[in-house]
Amino acid sequence: MERTTLVQHIRQEERTVPGATGEFANLMNEIMVAAKIISNEVNRAGIGEDILGLTGETNVHGEKVQKLDEFANNTFTTIIRRSGSVCAITSEEFEDPVLISPNEGIGKYIFMMDPLDGSSNIDVNVSIGTIFSIYRKKSKGQGVTNEDLLQRADQQVAAGYIIYGSSTMFVYTAGRGVFGFTLDPSLGEFFLSHRDIKIPHRGNVYSVNEGNTSDWDENQKRLVEYLKTPDTDPERPYRLRYIGTLVADAHRTLLKGGIFMYPRDRHSPMGKLRFSYEAAPMALIFESAGGRASTGDKRILDMTPTDIHQCVPLFLGSQMDIEIAEKFLSHAESCP
Repeated sequence: MERTTLVQHIRQEERTVPGATGEFANLMNEIMVAAKIISNEVNRAGIGEDILGLTGETNVHGEKVQKLDEFANNTFTTIIRRSGSVCAITSEEFEDPVLISPNEGIGKYIFMMDPLDGSSNIDVNVSIGTIFSIYRKKSKGQGVTNEDLLQRADQQVAAGYIIYGSSTMFVYTAGRGVFGFTLDPSLGEFFLSHRDIKIPHRGNVYSVNEGNTSDWDENQKRLVEYLKTPDTDPERPYRLRYIGTLVADAHRTLLKGGIFMYPRDRHSPMGKLRFSYEAAPMALIFESAGGRASTGDKRILDMTPTDIHQCVPLFLGSQMDIEIAEKFLSHAESCP
């Protein structure tokens, strides 16, 4: 049976873009190489060198840094900065952007990443992942400015995630469909396994950390109570599924439908997930698959960040489920 590799797919797609230079394909190839290295390390965690546990350091968000966090961040940064395809790299783990020097080869893309989402699950063998986003440099000259780093989310050239679970999957979109590739460890190649992913129009699963219920506002509480309440509607009550790794919860939601929620609360009134590294790339993926992504009252892809570490509430899911959520969260009188 003929199988399509990730590299073949990207090159085929790039040939449909007028004026393509191969630089994007080269960057995606380097992301794939870094993903294979991380996947190998994740699969060996606990039996190889001591890669589990904390480094003793704290990142820019005040979170304790896991050793595998640091390994993933260093791996992606080292490989991507040498690709010749980017002019800057931003990471959840770096306070400031990494700017590429002329002697390293300055490219036309901005690469943004959460190098290892789900740090708290690393030591207990639960699925974790990498989230990335790619923008095209907009400003003139060699310098990188806020015009480049703080672009509206719908200006993304591509976005994707790699999930390291029972298998390693690479899911991405360049705005023309969402495609999933599964790593064949015996060959070391990602092969197309999920062609043109489409999220169901509505699901019957909700995903949220209900341990934070006491910190939510009343509209969020009412929304979750509505989802849990039995009704003549055959989709209700919804079932709860929550892993606690954005990549894993989003991946299940993308394939099965439903809604993922990380709302604002009294401890995080602006939300807790990062716009550039988590919300924006997931928004492009979900909307490219026919779903929606919202803060609860704003479409994520319509937003422009004011800081590379800005946080927002995040609601991802099926078209109809996000519409239901927004009716509750916008103080609308006509809730379902």
